[in-house]
Amino acid sequence: MTRIATLAAASALALGTLGSAAFAAGGDLATQPIELEALQVGTGDNGFGMEPNEFHMQTGQAYRLKIQAVGWHECNWQAPRFFQNAWLRKIEAGNMEIKVAQLNELEMDMDGEVELFFVPIRPGTYQFGCRGLEDRGMTGSFIVE
Repeated sequence: MTRIATLAAASALALGTLGSAAFAAGGDLATQPIELEALQVGTGDNGFGMEPNEFHMQTGQAYRLKIQAVGWHECNWQAPRFFQNAWLRKIEAGNMEIKVAQLNELEMDMDGEVELFFVPIRPGTYQFGCRGLEDRGMTGSFIVE
């Protein structure tokens, strides 16, 4: 009987410790995302710039990133390795909320914007950019610690 009581007490202690660790930062982080500086695609005189081109993040923290197409060049924006190592909560574009498990590419023609809600789950440096236009300056990186 004492062995069962000891196991029950150990289990309760472990669950209590896990529960407090999960809420140590003040609750459900997915509902309180940190808003990153908006990423503007198509900046500069030639329309081949991207600002900012570097984002620093922490694993396990929720983020919100607005991507704005401000240039006149079409951009097929992608960050495949990053989104393989992040939980994508949702995408908002126009008056729509899109819930998908994986993001491959965002095609942007001209003016427009989209918001991404995600949680990085693995540390690393991940490249993003406009497919085929990286050599023209349309690239950047997500640095996750």
